[in-house]
Amino acid sequence: MPHYLVTGFLPDDFDPSKVTEKMIRDINVLNDEMEAAGVRVLGLGLSPASSAKSLRAQPDGKVRITDGPYVETKEHVGGLLVLKTANMDEALAWARRGVFGGAEVREILRYNE
Repeated sequence: MPHYLVTGFLPDDFDPSKVTEKMIRDINVLNDEMEAAGVRVLGLGLSPASSAKSLRAQPDGKVRITDGPYVETKEHVGGLLVLKTANMDEALAWARRGVFGGAEVREILRYNE
C-alpha cells in the first residue's frame, strides 16, 4: 500500500499560546481515528522554525549550515504525518481534516517498514 507524507505548514508568526483546548481535542480525536483506521504510520510536530538549521551543498563539495529554515517564505514546516492509504484521494481526505495553516501531500516513492 502506498505511503504519503503530509507536511503541515504554519505561519512564521504562529503563536502556540493561541492553540485552544478544542484544537488539541480535535487533533487528538483525528489522531485516534487515523490510528484506528490503520492509516497513520507516524505523526509528529516540530520545534519552532527559529531553532532549525539548514544545510546546502556548495559547488566545492562542502556543505554550508545556516540558522533557520532553508526556504525564503513566510511559513515553515510545523509537523508531519506519514500515512498508509490506498491512494492519494484517501490521503487527502485524512489530511484535509487536520489542516491548521497549510499542508502538502506527496507520495513517498520508497518506504521500508
